[in-house]
Amino acid sequence: MMLDRLKEKNPGMKMYSVLDKEFCTFGRVISNINTDEIVRVAKSIENPETGVKYVPSEERFEELAIAEQIQNELFGTLPTEIGYCWGYSRFLNATEWHTSSEINIAVTPIVLILGHLWEIEDNKTDSCKFTAFYVPKGVIIEVYATTTHYCPCQVQDGGFGCVVALPKGTNTQLEVKSEDNLMTAKNKWVIAHNDNQAMIARGVTPGISGKNLEIRY
Repeated sequence: MMLDRLKEKNPGMKMYSVLDKEFCTFGRVISNINTDEIVRVAKSIENPETGVKYVPSEERFEELAIAEQIQNELFGTLPTEIGYCWGYSRFLNATEWHTSSEINIAVTPIVLILGHLWEIEDNKTDSCKFTAFYVPKGVIIEVYATTTHYCPCQVQDGGFGCVVALPKGTNTQLEVKSEDNLMTAKNKWVIAHNDNQAMIARGVTPGISGKNLEIRY
C-alpha cells in the first residue's frame, strides 16, 4: 500500500491519508463528483522537463461538465478558475493561503504538506507544525481557507499532477501594489522556508524555520 510505504520511507514525519480523521481540520474529501474525465484530460498534458509549472486557468478543464459542478456546488456559483500544477517537487519549500477554500484533484497520487493558518505568528512558523497527507489518484478534496499549503509532492519518479480550482483571478498578477509583503499575487499570501534562498531572492518573505521537509518514496 502506497501510504504504508511512504510512512516507512519518512519515519518521524506526521503522515496520514486524506481519508483519515486527522484531515478534518485541514479539509474534506468530496465524494459526489466524478473526476474520471478531467483526470484523463490532464494526463494528456506533458510534464515540464524540470521543476514545476502552474497555470491558474486551463481552458480544456473549464470546458468540461465538472467545471459547472465545481463552480455551482463548491464555490456557491461564484466565477471559478480551474488550473493545473504539475512537474517535480519533493520539499515543503514554502506555504501559502487564500481567503477561500481551494479544490484539488489528484491526477497522480500526491502528498500535500499542510499547516494551520492560526499557527503562524508574526509571519513565522516551524516545519514541525506541518502534517503530510497522501491523496490517492482521482480523489477530489476541499482544502479550507484556514489551511496553509504549497506545491504538491510527487510519490513516483514520473512527477505529479494536481488540478487546482479557486475563485477566478486567484494567483494572477497583482494590479495594485500592496503594502502587505506576504501578498505575492491576487488572493495569495506566501512565506518561504528559511532555507529556500531561490524564493527569498525573488522577494518572498522567509518565515518557516526547522527542517525543510522532504517526501521520500
